[in-house]
Amino acid sequence: MQIFVGLGNPGAKYANNRHNIGFMALDEIASEHGFSPWRPKFQAQVSEGRLGAGKVVLIKPETFMNLSGQSVGEAMRFYKLAPDDIVVFHDELDLAPGKCRVKTGGGHAGHNGLRSIHQHIGETYHRVRLGIGHPGHKDRVAGYVLSDFAKADQSWLNDLIRGIGKGAEKLADGDNAAFMNAVAMARPPKEKPVPKAEPQKAPPAEDRPDTRTAMEKLLAKFR
Repeated sequence: MQIFVGLGNPGAKYANNRHNIGFMALDEIASEHGFSPWRPKFQAQVSEGRLGAGKVVLIKPETFMNLSGQSVGEAMRFYKLAPDDIVVFHDELDLAPGKCRVKTGGGHAGHNGLRSIHQHIGETYHRVRLGIGHPGHKDRVAGYVLSDFAKADQSWLNDLIRGIGKGAEKLADGDNAAFMNAVAMARPPKEKPVPKAEPQKAPPAEDRPDTRTAMEKLLAKFR
């Protein structure tokens, strides 16, 4: 059994924020794989189902980002699981928009949701890092993550979320490479530019066929 955690902030006000991409990922998994309806439990919204042969509990903490660890710790203790059974989906400033990476352990890099989880269960859980890009300066980070995705982001965002749903079973099986491949396959291939046709050059005079009549050739000798 595993717990998949999506990080975000509850309420319609935050639903489309960059910080809520973890919620979006779990909503797609629940929809794609026919999980149970969401219900309140563990200070979170919870949905249950199966991915492959194993049971997976999806959790979207409703404690707000900074206290996410309370919900995760409560659920982990209830099911008598270890940090190795926890997978956290979260926004990642240090990855380009649309990129996805799987990681186990390590620091929280200033992410308040991860910091809270560290405090409650330690750092040896798994993470799915979902790239949202960086605003360019640390002073702009708070406003950036708490603002909605732009219209220009919708294409790569839809591809990324769809790929997560398609690959979720592989992730639950521990096959991170196959999961990453499923995410990559959800992105349409880039169109290769069509090479421009080079203008046709006239052949050298000596290579051109001689279309003159016999009389014209004879007259040319006396010019």
